[in-house]
Amino acid sequence: MSFKDSLRKFWNFLKEDSWQSWIVSLVLLIILIRFILFPTLSFITSSPLPLVVVESCSMYHQTSFDDWWINSFEWYESHNISNSQFKSFSFKNGLNKGDIIFVWGRSNYNLGDIVIFTPNTDSSALHPIIHRLISTTPLETKGDHNSAQLTPDNNKQGIDETSIQKNSIVGKAVLKIPLLGWIKLVFFEPFRPAEQRGLCK
Repeated sequence: MSFKDSLRKFWNFLKEDSWQSWIVSLVLLIILIRFILFPTLSFITSSPLPLVVVESCSMYHQTSFDDWWINSFEWYESHNISNSQFKSFSFKNGLNKGDIIFVWGRSNYNLGDIVIFTPNTDSSALHPIIHRLISTTPLETKGDHNSAQLTPDNNKQGIDETSIQKNSIVGKAVLKIPLLGWIKLVFFEPFRPAEQRGLCK
């Protein structure tokens, strides 16, 4: 049997409505995403994490922007960020748990950008953090939903976002796909602490 005939036979197998063809198709999809799509996107974006799923509610806005600002403005104004300034920021309405973020690493980072960064080395956090830059000198972030910045003495993982090294930033959010990341999160939710499960409230 020629290679062309073998390829046609395999393609016809994939189109079958059987559990065997579904399993093979799923394996091929995982291989395609892991070894072709992600390396290609990493090269294009110059980021080791070109696509990121938002896993927490730290960037969530439970209300409209104006209502959110009424509850949050004191902290931001005390850090010299005004209402009109915040309205000019990208993703001014925050991010929701389950959003997929397209990450771009080929750019400078400006006040208000949502950046993805690896936690400080003495932190026990296992995953990158997705928060908004509220200072560029030094680099500092804050989650829109959080009442304050993370410091080693106010979170169990010892995360410090008050002095971030530039080489810890893997890129900034430039596009979001709402809630599609739940396809991944649903498999991990049962293993999360009870207070961290489910939709943001």
